[in-house]
Amino acid sequence: MAVNLGSNNLALRVWFMTHRTRDVLSRCEDKVFGKYGLTSEQYSVLATMKSLEDPVRITDVARWLERSTNSVSMIIDRMVKAGLVKRVRDKSDRRAVRLSITSKAEAALKPAARAALDFVQEVTSPLSPDDKRTFINLHEMVKHKAFQCLNPGVSIEEMRDNDITTQPDLMNRLCQYLSISTHKAKHDGGKKKKARR
Repeated sequence: MAVNLGSNNLALRVWFMTHRTRDVLSRCEDKVFGKYGLTSEQYSVLATMKSLEDPVRITDVARWLERSTNSVSMIIDRMVKAGLVKRVRDKSDRRAVRLSITSKAEAALKPAARAALDFVQEVTSPLSPDDKRTFINLHEMVKHKAFQCLNPGVSIEEMRDNDITTQPDLMNRLCQYLSISTHKAKHDGGKKKKARR
């Protein structure tokens, strides 16, 4: 069987580029969120909790982040120690534990979310709206194919239905949260300037 070197080289280049891009973006996120005392993992957990109804279960956060419950539980342990999240016993089922965002985390999350949006807009600024839609579609195809490797027999439609990024209200809630945060930050900044005079 003849090996198509051109096709293999192209596939490998896509693979390497995807990983290299992810690595650079991760370092950038750590830099952006580090200014607010958060790691990118902590920001992801807090943003997920904010997107869901507070208080939430660890399993909900893990599902949304597409990570194992154990790995998210370890992140939560560190966040509890850092005072960013607290565990609360469910009143109706004492065995169940819910997570709640602390005021310390809320104070860090709001400006971090604004900085994250600014960063995302800057990094994606070379792409036209059509390029962005194409980028999303291509990444979804690769993600779904990879997901099928983990879950043989699962249909693309079922994956799309369960994918949090396809929920229209999620993006609307995130944008609303960011616009509220931005408005509050501008409003608070104006108060501080007036107080200094």
